This record gives sequence, C-alpha cells and structure tokens, in this order.
Amino acid sequence: MGLALSPMARQIQPSATLAAGVKAKQLRAQGVTVYDFSLGEPDFPTPEHICRAAVEAMQKGHTHYTPANGIPELRSAIARTYERLYGLRYSPEEVIVSNGAKHAIYNTVAALCGPGDEVLIPAPGWVSYYDIVQMTGAKPLWVPTHPDNGFKLTPQQLRAAISPRSRLLLLNSPHNPTGSVYSRAELQALAEVVLDSPLMVLSDEIYEQLTYDGVEPTCFATLHPDLRQRTFTVSGVSKTYAMTGWRIGWACGPAEAIRAMTNIQSQQTGNSCSVSQYAALAALEGDQRCVSEMRRELAHRRELVCRRLSEMPHIQLIRSEGAFFAFFDVATYFGRRWNGRVVNNAADFCLAALELAHVNLVPGSAFGTEGYVRLSFACQFRDLEAGLDALERFLRSGR
Repeated sequence: MGLALSPMARQIQPSATLAAGVKAKQLRAQGVTVYDFSLGEPDFPTPEHICRAAVEAMQKGHTHYTPANGIPELRSAIARTYERLYGLRYSPEEVIVSNGAKHAIYNTVAALCGPGDEVLIPAPGWVSYYDIVQMTGAKPLWVPTHPDNGFKLTPQQLRAAISPRSRLLLLNSPHNPTGSVYSRAELQALAEVVLDSPLMVLSDEIYEQLTYDGVEPTCFATLHPDLRQRTFTVSGVSKTYAMTGWRIGWACGPAEAIRAMTNIQSQQTGNSCSVSQYAALAALEGDQRCVSEMRRELAHRRELVCRRLSEMPHIQLIRSEGAFFAFFDVATYFGRRWNGRVVNNAADFCLAALELAHVNLVPGSAFGTEGYVRLSFACQFRDLEAGLDALERFLRSGR
C-alpha cells in the first residue's frame, strides 16, 4: 500500500522556474556549458553596505526571535519608503514582514480567501500565483489577456471575469513574465472596475524600481482614496537590492487584515530571519546608488536581448519595459523537428533548446499562456551574447 498524500499535496506542482534551473544544474554537473536564462534572480552581489549591516547585527546579538510581523524599525522604514516614493502613508501596524514576497502573497490570499472564493489572475502570470491560491482552498481563475497590448488586463476583460464568487484580483506591474508595465491610466481604468465591484486587490509590485526608458511604475493603492482599504501592496528587497536569498518581503494593507496575516505567519514560520531584517533595513535606509547602477546595467542587457531576438526568424517579441524578462512567441516553430524530435508546444521547445543548444528557457504554459517562452536577462552580458548565438543556431536548425 502506497503512502496516501493529501489532495492539496497531490495537486500542487513544483515551481517551473526552479525545476528548469535544476535540469540546467544537472547538465553543468556533467561538464556541459549551459546558458541558463530561467531564473528570476539578479546576478549582482548584494551591495557591501547591506552585507556589513548584517555582520553588525550579528555582532550586536540580533540573532534571536523577533516579533512575528517583523522588527518595528524595519516596518517603520517600509512605511517611510512608501511615503517617500508614492506619498502613500502606512503605519507600522499596516505592514507585515514575511519570508520573501512569495510568503507575503500566500499570507494575503490565506487571510482573505477560502473555499468557494475565486481569485482572478491575468494570464500570463507568475508561475506560483495559481498554486498559492489552490493551497488556500480558493479557486484560481486565469483571465486571458492579449499580446497586442503587452498582455495587460483591460477593464472589459476584468469586468467579464467577475462573478458572484470573485473575491480577489491579483495584479502584477512591472510584470513577470512579460516585462510590461501598466501605465497610470491603464491602472486607473482597472481601479474604476474594482471600485464598482466587491473585489479586493493584491498588487504585486516586487519589480517596482526596475523600469526602463523613463517608464514610471504606479502604486495601485494610490489611485483612489477608497482603494487603500481594499489593496494589499506586496514587495520586498529581493530584486531591487539583489537579496533573493535573504528572504525578506512584505505586505502593506488594512491593519485588521495585517493582524490576521501576522497570526497566520506566527503559526507557520514565525518571524523572518532576524539578521536579514537588519540587512533589509540598511537596504531601504542606506545609499540608493546601487539600485540605479543595477538598473543601468540591466537596461544595457535588455537592449542586447530585444535587438537580437527581434532579428531572429519568426520571433514575435513583447518588448520589456520593466523587470528583467523577455517574453516571446515561438509557436511558429511548433511542428518542426530537431534531430528527429517534433516540437509540439512550448514545453517541448524549451526541452529541445536545453538538450540540443544548452539554452535554458521557461515555457509560457507555466505562466498560463501557451506558445511563448520567457528569457531572463539577469545574467552576465557575455553569457547573454553566447546564449543568444546558440539560440539562433538552434532556431535555424529546425526543419
């Protein structure tokens, strides 16, 4: 008799981006040079002044439990950051520090939704959204969007998706996987639909400081006074400060819900790493030149990726305005053969590209949109050049 797993354990799938990274590591262990464009992780080192703050925190004995919702100093710094960037005022009681933005997203959904509730997720959307919602017992619903406007949700699409069971809208801008950034006017139009409905909004703004060509991000909660009590703003230090492994994210929202999220977190994990919290405090309160330097280098890489992909045969590209991803259409290659192998979908395409060209991409089906693949350009310029060369050779070799 086999081990009986719970229904939840049986339905949850491993993260597609992490699974792609594992396959690439296996090939590397065999001595193969792999151009890994799968992970949404800056390749920059965490800035020195942030690392120094972590060492100082350990030396001062900040290595014990903290309040479950985070140290007061960090929650106050997060609140000050939103006032500085957006003129949006939060009290420390309206902020929870979690073990990364992914944990903050789970806490938000778990505090607001349960069995019978529907969560609307524009497709394509980040790979973990769907499974996170399922883990709470709520029902995730992909809302298809269209490439003609950068896969951005329109008011008409949102209005058509709302049902009596709709509880939460999950928005993401700058967007993973497309790199699109909603304009203020586009978000304002969505806000009008939200305000005319019972929906709450989870606004995932983790890439908020990584935008290009003068494009400005918009904090959704600032668009109307009534949205402040219906919006949960999620972000963190992972992308902006190259601190993915430090595991510090947060959510800002109504105090009553934040207290419920704190209770949930206190029973799951307790506090985030104490040392990481002090490092995050230094990130938010310290020298911000590291952010502009990283953004400038990412913009340089983006130009290379967008130019090269646009020159490749039969590639339809969504030009990135933010984050560090290129999302492009490879459906023209379906039905072609590589070494006798027929590629029928995006997953087949990515597997063939990895095994034959040693280029690691993530299929769009993992994000709820078939026919596309995602390339992360958060890696060294020379690796991008060599990997794009390998990808172009691969594309031209299909028959």
